[in-house]
Amino acid sequence: MSNTLSWQHRLAERGVDRKLWLLLPATIFVLLLFIYPFLYGLSLSFQPMNGGGVLANYQKFFDDAYQRDTILTTLKISLPAALLNVLAAVPIAFRMRGRFRGKRLLTTLLVVPITLGTVLTAQGLLNYLGPTGWFNRVLMSLHLIDDPVRLTNNYWGVFFSLIITGFPFAFLLVLSYLSGIDPTLERAAATLGASRSQRFRRITLPLLAPGLATTFLLTFVLAFSVFPSAVLVGNPAGSTRVISLAAYQAAYEQYDYAYASAIAMIMGAVELVVVVIVLLWRARLYTGSTGGKG
Repeated sequence: MSNTLSWQHRLAERGVDRKLWLLLPATIFVLLLFIYPFLYGLSLSFQPMNGGGVLANYQKFFDDAYQRDTILTTLKISLPAALLNVLAAVPIAFRMRGRFRGKRLLTTLLVVPITLGTVLTAQGLLNYLGPTGWFNRVLMSLHLIDDPVRLTNNYWGVFFSLIITGFPFAFLLVLSYLSGIDPTLERAAATLGASRSQRFRRITLPLLAPGLATTFLLTFVLAFSVFPSAVLVGNPAGSTRVISLAAYQAAYEQYDYAYASAIAMIMGAVELVVVVIVLLWRARLYTGSTGGKG
């Protein structure tokens, strides 16, 4: 007992809190589930299957235009989808701030797509927006079009899928940030004669901007890793051949796991560049108290 107390006393003298040991299980979990696989994949990417230098896999990727173009293709899908999700979430979350009848039901309906998953969402898009879906059938029955409008198995199919699956996350995040802004700030501005649009532009939006940047990043990361949608409702051999699909093909069609690891590392690096750029911009925004509970 005395040895235990002495050991605890020595830890306290060194500024080590015993409560930090509570973090040990979570630390081990993170190391095993995230850090180790990342380090293993990184080391594997420097071991090309067919020999060559340590950077041979990376050089192989960037020398091949078919592979290299997957970066731009993925960005062309994920960036607009993330931006539109944030822009759509702001006015809806703004209206959902107050109390009104049916708010819980409406909130539930808005977040239902989270429970659907990408595969079920893709199947729904094929049934509704496909060449023989109800959307095209209605337009053709009204004689508005002669041939079906192609909204699936191309860029738009993947884009719509990312909007449906990504919007609930953006909506919930924006709603939480808005609820953390003290409403008395807007009421004070109203008593000084500020219009609704002026209150939103001068008070709400500046306070909300850092949260919007974070929301954009989270929805972007979700969209950038798109895979099922690109295959099911996109054109995986052409306009929607994203970088995650390139990594999958390298691993499970070519069985070149080192090359697949290199593609995965490049994918992570591209995401990191976007994240750093947005975080640098976010650091220049207002970061003080919002005066509320958030």
